[in-house]
Amino acid sequence: MDQQLHGGPLAAVTRRLEDARGLDAVAGVIEPMVGGALGTGPRRRLLSGEWLGHALHPLLTDVPIGTWTSSIILDLFGGSSSERAADLLTAVGVASVAPTALSGWSDWSATTTAAQRRVGIVHAAANIAAASLFTASLARRRQGQRGAGKLLSLAGACALGAGGYLGGHLSYARGAGVGER
Repeated sequence: MDQQLHGGPLAAVTRRLEDARGLDAVAGVIEPMVGGALGTGPRRRLLSGEWLGHALHPLLTDVPIGTWTSSIILDLFGGSSSERAADLLTAVGVASVAPTALSGWSDWSATTTAAQRRVGIVHAAANIAAASLFTASLARRRQGQRGAGKLLSLAGACALGAGGYLGGHLSYARGAGVGER
């Protein structure tokens, strides 16, 4: 599945990530932790989507992406009457992070090439940043600091977009996680 990447600056950055051997050391530290946490039995099969017949992670990503995107739309265009709904959507997105991340780590641990593993590490880092920013947004909202909460959500959306791009690259350009379950 080593097809030529085309495109502009994002494709060029992604190629550099695929070749960034320095990320191998990070992967080497994380891999035993992921393997130890997920094991090899029913937990791994559940998180990989074996029971579903395809990867679980892409399905689960719809929840944080959808809720956080919807909360931002309400923040920007919904007015004060939609504040509670925006806060609830932000909270649901934060609550959905753990199962989404665990299923992603399960897929990452099954990647077959160094390039996939390297991009996967940066994909995870971007999504950790997004989750952290949306969590901070939720905290600010609950403290009555709505403006700061909205700004943190917008920053989180930027990190989420970067993570989503890399996740799409892993699946569509590099075929990570697309094997039979």
